[in-house]
Amino acid sequence: MKDPSFRRSLSLFRAFMREQDDPATAYTLLARDAADQVERYMCLDGRVVADVGGGAGHFTREFRRRGAQSYLFEPDPAELADAPGAVTVLADGYLLPLADGAADLCFSSNVLEHVADPHTFLSEMARVTRPGGLIYVSFTNWLSPWGGHEWAPWHYLGAERARERYERRTGRPAKHRLGENLFPIGVGQTLRDVRARDDVRIVSARSRYWPVVPELVPRVPYLREVATWNLLLILRRCP
Repeated sequence: MKDPSFRRSLSLFRAFMREQDDPATAYTLLARDAADQVERYMCLDGRVVADVGGGAGHFTREFRRRGAQSYLFEPDPAELADAPGAVTVLADGYLLPLADGAADLCFSSNVLEHVADPHTFLSEMARVTRPGGLIYVSFTNWLSPWGGHEWAPWHYLGAERARERYERRTGRPAKHRLGENLFPIGVGQTLRDVRARDDVRIVSARSRYWPVVPELVPRVPYLREVATWNLLLILRRCP
């Protein structure tokens, strides 16, 4: 699918809306889309890829399908039921069991909003990436319509109220709790923090799913916190 395009955005949105019922289809489509985005900047064939927090391994499988030596690092054993066993490591993103500069690409999709210390998380991603290599990191910002995850968009009225509403309506506990496994990360602050770093430089900062001019929205203060939906950063590891 052409990126950006309305067809692509609509296809991803439809898949996302069916994520709870058909996660395999949703994440397979998202993995293909992410791999296409990476290949704008790097051919995956023969590359070493560290997929950090990749859950059930859809991204790792797609990278391997394209010829990469991709390895999945996931801290939650419950997420690994369907993950590719031989290339999966139970590991925390704060402390990856990799040597400095081991990966050509360090990849993380929709993980940053789930870590309490994004700066340290990004430092570890940078550490394991070779000089000149790429870091792909995307996250759902807190003030986007999906910032509250399963209890969105009611998070605009308060996290606890939104979570309690979700549990009343569904009869099951919410997967996420603010301050425990979901954190209020913002677009502007993240961009400022990344620009202040000396170990990476920004190659691209864009709204991951926008159908037109995806680089424009993250540049507009205040508006970007709501309209970006999901910020995608492509970073180059500095020497």
